[in-house]
Amino acid sequence: MPANSSRNSIPFEPGQKKKKKQKKAPETVKTSVKTPEKRKKSANDASLSAIPDAVSKRMIKRMAIFSGIPTGLGMSSFFVFYWIVSHDWLDIPTSAVGAVSLGLFGLGVLGLTYGIFSSSWDEHRVGGWWGWQEFTQNLGRTVQAWRNARQEAKKN
Repeated sequence: MPANSSRNSIPFEPGQKKKKKQKKAPETVKTSVKTPEKRKKSANDASLSAIPDAVSKRMIKRMAIFSGIPTGLGMSSFFVFYWIVSHDWLDIPTSAVGAVSLGLFGLGVLGLTYGIFSSSWDEHRVGGWWGWQEFTQNLGRTVQAWRNARQEAKKN
């Protein structure tokens, strides 16, 4: 990444991009045996792009909260509406039951995304409870990465 870049890098993002290899015409079929040094180097390269354990646990916890609660309410809404209708307390149309449960399931899907983006991507910083500041920062990083990828695709 250039030093004059205006984009904030993700804490676990690799520092430099890999260069594309030029395609060669196939000469002969070669069988390669990886030496332990090559295996260790490739494992280290993979660890640079992997999400740290603390960050992934934070994301999973937030996804469970922000997605699990609306999804649980969506599933329990069927039973609640059935109980209300079976006791003749209210006459609820089936379209209302479908709309409420669909809305709650939709909130559950949005909760998955919000859970990922609202967690702090910095391994050593926990972030806020609601995570709004982290959400705006991480969404900005993602949009900027999409723009950069689109610009690079246009160049090539």
